[in-house]
Amino acid sequence: MMRTTATLNDSVDATELTDADILDAMRHIPGYLDITTEDFRTIYQLARRHALQRLFADITAAHLMRTGILPVHQALTLAKAARQLADSGYKSLPVVNNDGRVVGMLTETDFMRQLKVKDFMALLLQLPGESVALTAQLHEALVSAAMTQPVMSISPDAGFMEIMSAFGQHGGRSMPVVDADGKLAGLLLRLDFFTAYSLSNRS
Repeated sequence: MMRTTATLNDSVDATELTDADILDAMRHIPGYLDITTEDFRTIYQLARRHALQRLFADITAAHLMRTGILPVHQALTLAKAARQLADSGYKSLPVVNNDGRVVGMLTETDFMRQLKVKDFMALLLQLPGESVALTAQLHEALVSAAMTQPVMSISPDAGFMEIMSAFGQHGGRSMPVVDADGKLAGLLLRLDFFTAYSLSNRS
């Protein structure tokens, strides 16, 4: 399991002001400024960090995650996992081991990779002549062999910047939220996060 380590500090500092940016800004301020470009940069970063903390203080994984998610067990066959995924209504589900710890994610892309097709249309084209073989693959392969790992996960108290950094590090549509023991607490959807971000920006 790969937990995100990004901090608010790291994310804010990623947007660096150049000396040219600072000098241009200072020219637009009337009067004499007894301040260096480095002092200006420090004040800017502290002010921006404070503003982000204030604006997004209520956006945490615990507030945004979907609960009541039934994870997939790593020992299931892909055939049974496919039914569970379809019934869930999600495009991917967390995978757990015997201890209930999240060890991976099972996505629609994982199924495509296991069946050696590049996309859904390619799968449809194979169905008329190879449906028996494809079905056999799903009944023989286990989730543990097809799942995406290591899994990118976050803790329930992860804040806005940490969530944004985590989604930036992988292209998945969802991400498991796990407790200190690595057990599933909920599922955070990229759509839910960006919806919350958009609403916060309007307020």
